[in-house]
Amino acid sequence: MTKLLAPAGALQDRLKALTPARLKGMRRGIEKESLRAKPGGGLALTPHPAALGSALTHPGITTDFSESQVELVTGAHASPEATLQELTELHQFTYRTMKELGDEMLWVSSMPCGLPTDETIPIARFGSSNVGRAKSVYRMGLSHRYGRRMQTISGIHYNWSLPGVSSEEYFALIRNFRRHAFLLLYLFGASPAVCSTFVEGRQHELQTLSGSTMYMPYGTSLRMGRLGYQSDAQASLAVSYNSLDGYGASLQDALTRPYPAYEAVGIRNPGGDYNQLATTLLQIENEFYGTIRPKRVIYPGERPLHALRERGVEYIEVRLMDLDPFEPVGINAQTMRFLDVFLLHCLLSDSPNDTPQEIAELKHNQHQTAARGREPGLKLKRGGREIALTAWGAEVVAQCAPIAAVLDAAHGGTPYSDALTMASAALLDASTLPSARVLAAMAGSHDNSFIKFIRAQSEKTQGILQAQLLSPDQLARFAALTEASLQEQKKIEATDTMPFELYRQQYVSAERLGMPGRQSRHTPVGAHFV
Repeated sequence: MTKLLAPAGALQDRLKALTPARLKGMRRGIEKESLRAKPGGGLALTPHPAALGSALTHPGITTDFSESQVELVTGAHASPEATLQELTELHQFTYRTMKELGDEMLWVSSMPCGLPTDETIPIARFGSSNVGRAKSVYRMGLSHRYGRRMQTISGIHYNWSLPGVSSEEYFALIRNFRRHAFLLLYLFGASPAVCSTFVEGRQHELQTLSGSTMYMPYGTSLRMGRLGYQSDAQASLAVSYNSLDGYGASLQDALTRPYPAYEAVGIRNPGGDYNQLATTLLQIENEFYGTIRPKRVIYPGERPLHALRERGVEYIEVRLMDLDPFEPVGINAQTMRFLDVFLLHCLLSDSPNDTPQEIAELKHNQHQTAARGREPGLKLKRGGREIALTAWGAEVVAQCAPIAAVLDAAHGGTPYSDALTMASAALLDASTLPSARVLAAMAGSHDNSFIKFIRAQSEKTQGILQAQLLSPDQLARFAALTEASLQEQKKIEATDTMPFELYRQQYVSAERLGMPGRQSRHTPVGAHFV
């Protein structure tokens, strides 16, 4: 294979290494989180519907942090359309099931609906098996560390791979992605406002828009800003993406380093119930918040870091995409095509090693774009200097043009170039952005109320998807998946013999994290964990 990241040669030359067959081997999949909400716009406190199957073992329908937070997961597909088709069918089945059980709907915004007191938000439950209990204890740990409100934020994760890409090349992609992630926040951020219940008792920089609605006038994605997945503890992590070994060492340190505030919480409370899985800075790998992650499919019971160290990066997970409330399933094909072009640009472009100074700049740029991305003349930091967000974004889009042309030639038509045209127009006119459209719709028809607008969009989406009926064959397939997942959970629970405390100790032990650069023995201890 031609080395994509050779120091010499322009991006156009590297494109020649990508044959049409290899480009058609590109795969993408989606994980989409959504809160279940009541008709009035408050959080539904009912259990995850049993008719949807086991949240522990169903391949496509599970829960995230909360019992009230549905997560829909597609497989990896060869086209955006095929991915969206599966995601739509998952929504159709979920809505059909919810309709039979009551009047709940899926909340179509990344920022949550009206929330009750923090301790009232239900943590997801996964049954009585060791792996099921561990998943719930992990979430209890998150609630102690960050509060439950923060965990109710929902988003879309975009999983992406290309054949023949090495771990080294994926890490180069990740470095460039982090450099240019501001463009995705600008183009696709759709959470400029939030219900005041989300920030109750917290310090924030939001402004009041109406009685119960807070916002940032030029905000794009409050979810990815200072209000979102942030923590003082994780701010102390200086994770580098210069190599798998360095990344692994950073994570291993966080997974094994005792953290005083979490030691004070303890593993168990005085009554014997579990507070968290561990008292280290991170309980497990997935607690590390990032805009993008290197990923590898894990064996049952295997630690994600062990899998990466032993078998390398298999795909990347883009984690900064907001739910688009104007799209029935939260994302559309054009957005996915832009992501495909953008990720190929990150892969093919020169990618120097990151530095502590650059990492600090990138965090600054993320927060600025999230809070003020549509502000006219907004400047970001690049290499110690300032550059206008729109100018930098236009540079990136222009560099993507030859990549879009090659993708169009491989697939026919001009859909990838059309996605770039959309992005160029949005850089010139911020009023076309989802974040601006959200605020305009709130002002135009919903008394500047976040809850009223998202409730109306959620009801509209519910109607659209409930009107699209699944075929008898599709219904039979989902019924079979539901039953199989319930039986699999029972099987796991029936075969558990290890005491939970021993299971926990073994799972979080440093020995299970693997060693950089060498094979290590794998001992399964249970089903897939997070």
